[in-house]
Amino acid sequence: MPLSQSSSRQEIHHRQVNLKAYHRDDGMFDIEAHLVDTKPFPFERLLSEHPAPAGSHLHDLWLRMVVDGNYIVQSVEAASDSTPYAVCKEAGAGLSVLVGERVGRGWSKLVKEKLRGAAGCTHLNEMLLPMATAAIQGIRGIRREELFSNDETGKPHKLNSCYAYATHREVVRVTWPEHYRPS
Repeated sequence: MPLSQSSSRQEIHHRQVNLKAYHRDDGMFDIEAHLVDTKPFPFERLLSEHPAPAGSHLHDLWLRMVVDGNYIVQSVEAASDSTPYAVCKEAGAGLSVLVGERVGRGWSKLVKEKLRGAAGCTHLNEMLLPMATAAIQGIRGIRREELFSNDETGKPHKLNSCYAYATHREVVRVTWPEHYRPS
């Protein structure tokens, strides 16, 4: 279903982000992201004598995070095909601070704390946030038992984790009637 009709407009920026999760033969998981930014017009760049041509890649960034079966980051690798400045390509080295960290609750806060400001690249950091979701959805997708696991009190982890799993919603009423609480 498309969005509602917008008023007359002209495109000024296009960002494409693609995320994929892979199960490796060694039991690890690769979570990969690719980000491309373009402008539909020539774009003036600092430190450059010539504008970037319309449609050229202002950013073309790749990121791979390897996690183990417990969602612990084993390695993070970045590659940059296009960046506004040559020095941007060095930012991937700082991602090593994530090795040993667990992907899950608190991931966004962790990334923002460890890689804030000049410690990291804004665009790589932005890619890391949805990579956590891709990791969880990818790994849990092949480990069905995790999808509907319970916490230490016996309650499903999914309860109140999103709009659909709110304890007063239909999904909970049907799936876990003992946890359903009408509004």
